[in-house]
Amino acid sequence: MQKKFKVLGVLLLIFVLATASLVQAAPAVIEAKVIKHVDGDTVYVQIGKKTEKVRFIGVDAPESTIQHEPYGTEASNYTKKMLLGKKVYLQKDVQERDKYGRLLAYVWLKKPTTGSNSEATKYMFNAILVKNGYAQVMTIPPNVKYSSLFVSLQSQARAAHKGLWGLNVPNPSSKTPQTQTVYITKTGTKYHRDGCKYLIKSKIPISLKDAKAQGYEPCKVCNPPK
Repeated sequence: MQKKFKVLGVLLLIFVLATASLVQAAPAVIEAKVIKHVDGDTVYVQIGKKTEKVRFIGVDAPESTIQHEPYGTEASNYTKKMLLGKKVYLQKDVQERDKYGRLLAYVWLKKPTTGSNSEATKYMFNAILVKNGYAQVMTIPPNVKYSSLFVSLQSQARAAHKGLWGLNVPNPSSKTPQTQTVYITKTGTKYHRDGCKYLIKSKIPISLKDAKAQGYEPCKVCNPPK
């Protein structure tokens, strides 16, 4: 009987150890409060009595401070709205600081329990920025823990024309000045729309952009003033 209990005890220990190995440990994080926002990918936080400038790992938002890049203001405002005055949880990777002395971190809106990709997609602000098109991926080894996730989220955002990925998407229902075709004549100084009565004798196609660049003025018959 004693031998039987020993066997059961060993089996139970093996089961407990096997189960524990399947449970992903929660990543180590530092609780902080965002006290100042700089731009889309940089903030200042308070950790205890210490102030740190934090640069988000793995992402790069358009510039909005010294330089002003397209969608920079939107990204900066989004980060300010989402983080300023809020409690966050900072997760480090391999390299703790960049060459400017900034603390490098994954910024969690909610304390992570597993640190899995699915959890990161919902609650890690770095991932949320990429997912919604406010930043693009910028992988700098050795901090690559979530790089595959970020690349996947960026592909999805780009395909959906979210945020900065929707800036240069043409509207198929309208012609832009760069592609719209108008017509000029051999001797005239005006550009015309197709069907204008002044195109009876000659009709030379040209883009609206080029017509304006060459000094042609709009025909008042087919391009009446608005």
